[in-house]
Amino acid sequence: MDIQNSQLAVDTWIKEHGVRYFNELTNMAQLTEEVGEVARIIARRYGEQSEKESDKNKDLGEELADVVFVVLCLANQTGIDLQAAFDKKLDIKTNRDHERHQNNEKLK
Repeated sequence: MDIQNSQLAVDTWIKEHGVRYFNELTNMAQLTEEVGEVARIIARRYGEQSEKESDKNKDLGEELADVVFVVLCLANQTGIDLQAAFDKKLDIKTNRDHERHQNNEKLK
């Protein structure tokens, strides 16, 4: 599913299963919370912190999907075509960063 269809799927879900979108500030707080859950898994599973027994069954994919869901909500409620914004950003990064990364000694 592309980003545009994902935005439509989220909007449909909100209309069919939710009451309404949370306001933008609430969704920003939700996004921060979800990113924190991703950070916790990454820090403990791939970083130097030890993983607590209660965290060992946490699904990183599910937590990343939570982040995407809230980002799609924010895009919908602020009128952002996230597919167009992403495509534009990828073009910018491609043109700006290709040689920069290719020539970065730290990445070799």
